Amino acid sequence: MSEKNIVRYSADEIRRMAERGETKTNWARVDAMTDEEIEAQMRDDPDWADFMDIDWSKATVVYPVEKRAVSIRLDSDVLDFFKAEGKGYQTRINAVLRSYMQEIRKLKDPAE
Repeated sequence: MSEKNIVRYSADEIRRMAERGETKTNWARVDAMTDEEIEAQMRDDPDWADFMDIDWSKATVVYPVEKRAVSIRLDSDVLDFFKAEGKGYQTRINAVLRSYMQEIRKLKDPAE
């Protein structure tokens, strides 16, 4: 896909377009499809190939929070592991730390 064909809209813009009937999605067709038909079409879509077999049942919405620059010492092998996974290694390290934080909070306050 060429960058010149990519168009970006905010969620509010998309909602307004839908209210005015300006979207190109055929919702009647989508509503008429079974889950099996939708999944079959997703499996045929190369853009979904890497995501089809992921277990999304424990996925959570993460809202961005303010980031602060810090200096932290990490073991070389730990840093090398995250860097080897590719771009976004700092984000992944942050996600692991956040998961740990959330689990500790659950242990301290099971009501959360």
